[in-house]
Amino acid sequence: MSSDRAVEDLSLEDAKAELDRLHGLIERADRAYYQEDAPEITDAEYDAARRRYGAIETAFPELRRADSLSERVGAAPADGFAKVRHAVPMLSLGNAFDEEDVAEFVKRGRKFFERDQGLELAFTAEPKIDGLSASLRYEHGLLVRGATRGDGTEGEDITENLRTIADIPHTLGGTGWPEVLEVRGEVYMTHADFAALKARSAAEGGQDYVNPRNTAAGSLRQKDPSITAKRKLKFFAYGWGEVSAPIAPTQYAAVQRLGDWGFVVNPLMIRTTSIETLLDHYRAIEAQRATLGYDIDGVVYKVDRLDLQQRWGFVSRAPRWAIAHKFPAEQATTILNRIDIQVGRTGTLTPVARLQPVTVGGVVVENATLHNEDYIAGRDSTGAPIRDGYDIREGDTVIVQRAGDVIPQIVAVVADKRPADAVPFVFPLICPECGSEAVREVNPKTGKLDARRRCTGELICPAQAVENLKHFVSRNALDIDGLGDKQITAFHADGRVMEPADIFTLAARDARSLKKLKDQEGWGETSARKLFAAIDARRAPELDRFIFALGIRHVGETTAALFAKAFGTFEAFRDVAFRAGKGEEEAHATLIGIDGIGDTVVQSVTAFFANERNEKAIDALLAEVTPKPYVVTVSADSVVAGKTVVFTGSLERMSRTEAKAMAERHGAKVSGSVSAKTDLVVAGPGAGSKLKQAESLGVEVISEDEWFERVEAG
Repeated sequence: MSSDRAVEDLSLEDAKAELDRLHGLIERADRAYYQEDAPEITDAEYDAARRRYGAIETAFPELRRADSLSERVGAAPADGFAKVRHAVPMLSLGNAFDEEDVAEFVKRGRKFFERDQGLELAFTAEPKIDGLSASLRYEHGLLVRGATRGDGTEGEDITENLRTIADIPHTLGGTGWPEVLEVRGEVYMTHADFAALKARSAAEGGQDYVNPRNTAAGSLRQKDPSITAKRKLKFFAYGWGEVSAPIAPTQYAAVQRLGDWGFVVNPLMIRTTSIETLLDHYRAIEAQRATLGYDIDGVVYKVDRLDLQQRWGFVSRAPRWAIAHKFPAEQATTILNRIDIQVGRTGTLTPVARLQPVTVGGVVVENATLHNEDYIAGRDSTGAPIRDGYDIREGDTVIVQRAGDVIPQIVAVVADKRPADAVPFVFPLICPECGSEAVREVNPKTGKLDARRRCTGELICPAQAVENLKHFVSRNALDIDGLGDKQITAFHADGRVMEPADIFTLAARDARSLKKLKDQEGWGETSARKLFAAIDARRAPELDRFIFALGIRHVGETTAALFAKAFGTFEAFRDVAFRAGKGEEEAHATLIGIDGIGDTVVQSVTAFFANERNEKAIDALLAEVTPKPYVVTVSADSVVAGKTVVFTGSLERMSRTEAKAMAERHGAKVSGSVSAKTDLVVAGPGAGSKLKQAESLGVEVISEDEWFERVEAG
């Protein structure tokens, strides 16, 4: 694909196609960010697209479009607000992504002014607030109009909403301000106000707010200013647009004058002639990021003297005399407040870092995984040091990383910021939920300790019980509609559901109870009736799903299907597993003889069925449900017997697990990839690379409906 190749390797045709693709991507991203306050891509992805777009225009100037995005800032004003034309355009800033970029910026400035004898070029540095840019017009000291940036030339009139912000004076204070003064700055929401708003909204069953920036932007676009007023927005002033008279000779002095006239200006702004000081200040601000109480995404550097700014000038959508030094988009520095221990379904004690909230990649991060006690101690599974050997302690300043959908994790400790009273974290040897001993098992093959510590309480541990119930009803297990994590947690807390069998007796017990489910908060007669019907619909589950739902350690979907296929019925599987747990060699040999089943799985299965409490729970469950026999049809009548099948795209009549089980029951082999050995591809909506691969290899492709017709016909 042309998007994967370096710009210099593109042909003219490929470059045009890539430029058009990027043009559409950036336009959509601008609309989502500036108009809808709901970004669709990360800052890093957006910046990369902008850089590649510019690089193609530079390499292929003949392809530059009449509507080139290099000349545009933001997006057109949204509908529903009056338009305001900016007397002085509100431009964007060029970006620096590392120290070399900053050094190049300073070098360009010094070269441009090299003929100015004795000139010591000074710069200002201040935090780049992650909010919504706004312009405030004052005439004779009175606020007459406020607007968004919009596309840089024309914005939205949000005067009345801006008047609700306490940081914005309706009348200028002090003296010496010009008759016309347009003040520019950033509207933002503090972390504390954002957290309070999220909590209120959750309590009221309202929307879930993603991050302070989007929330602030959405708040400013409310039709009702009273709603904006409730959001407690803030404003930092950092610049100006149209002025009827100069306000100062330098950037630094001008911003200080804005402070004199009643605006809040950022106290972290400095002035220096040294690039080393600029970079030191960048690092210092990044280290403070978690304690500022508001989001920033970099540091802005500007030439200090205003006459030099005018001389150096502008390029397309940005000034030459300023640049934004961005923080790494997927990392942020914050403070680890405490370490909590969570107990999972299989009894694993998982440490979780509770962090000072910080925005990473457009998402507010408050928690991060710490994996296990070795990771906290600063060593990997082999005992080798990680993070330069630094352990993680409560109170530490840490660097947290979030990439894509990966759970946030701590990748480094800022050692010189460790509090003097910080002590090494002592991992518990007792389960915090039930008080049972927590142990690290020894792998019988390698003799090494398991990286994870586990609670030995099993069914007496409430945390494991709840997590096991959640697993039992999960999508790839019994998949009971309307019975998710939230309902299971509530039912367990109320004593309604303590083990799997209780799910299937819920309706009968509810009918006898004076405390009806339909009368409970969040429920009604219809929702309760639907839940009971959904439960009844799962009284005859597929065998592989049922085995997987039991939550036996090391028995995932694939392993459950192997057992189902090998034994055919749950009774046969249970009998062999039970006898193997009693030490019967023949039964153990039967389990270990199944292709794909190893010692670790056999140990888990036999231990599970040897547990008397588990056996009682299964007896109670089987009194309510009857797992279907797993029948493999390999007769000559099966048109797919012996064939290799690949399922791709969105399946609408069955889950991917059900599709696999169905194919195997009819003697087919299911593969996860397409090759020359593939006989059939079943493609649903959204099928991508696998479909293309099948077509290129000449493999037969059919729809999901055609699959059902073919199997049923056979």
